[in-house]
Amino acid sequence: MKRNITCPCGEQIVGQDEDDLVAKTQKHLKENHPGHDYSRDEILFMAY
Repeated sequence: MKRNITCPCGEQIVGQDEDDLVAKTQKHLKENHPGHDYSRDEILFMAY
């Protein structure tokens, strides 16, 4: 199960599970990188 992702801005995002990781990543993108929206599959592809 993938629970970690590193944003190109350097922010480390850690989720309890894949659903939590996707939600936290989408929230980070919305708040810090407007216009950069990624789907669940795209986020999980980049996660580790």
